[in-house]
Amino acid sequence: MKKIVWEIEYLSLPPVIKYCKKCREKKAFICSGQFRVNAQRKSLDIWLIYKCSSCDTTWNATLYSRISPQSLNHELLEAFHRNDEMLIEQFAMNADLLHKIGVEIGLPSYAIIGEDFSTTEAVTLEIKSKYFVHVKVSAIIREKLHLSQKDYLQLIDNGKIRSIPDLDLHKCRLKNGITLVFNTDKSYC
Repeated sequence: MKKIVWEIEYLSLPPVIKYCKKCREKKAFICSGQFRVNAQRKSLDIWLIYKCSSCDTTWNATLYSRISPQSLNHELLEAFHRNDEMLIEQFAMNADLLHKIGVEIGLPSYAIIGEDFSTTEAVTLEIKSKYFVHVKVSAIIREKLHLSQKDYLQLIDNGKIRSIPDLDLHKCRLKNGITLVFNTDKSYC
């Protein structure tokens, strides 16, 4: 059986969807790529700045509130000050944090890197993601293998595709990764 790995490469940071006071409706807010660090006496507030895609109104996503500067190591604090790109990506892609803040998360632009194959081949497919994302596994499979919704559903209904462990492939989301098996019987694994 052929083993194939696909990796999800992120081309953009996900937008957050929230109410814009200026637009008076829910809008996509795009990460500005900047932190704001504010010192209040003996405490720090640190935010990641987002901008409304329609009107450029800013919104600050709270990362740390009223913390002691000594509670962060010097390198991390310096990375906030210089708007370190890796740190921005780490926070902007943190779905749990953004959900706790109370915003909806849009899908980032992404590319699927890996070898194509025929849906008639016996293949173990591992899809990897550096971050927890809410994209449907069906969308990834259909996009990469150029399948219609109908063709994808036929593969599931005919037992030609399944996941390990067994998940509902009609609606499961990628999260950090998934393993799929094409064209084998259940006794194979």
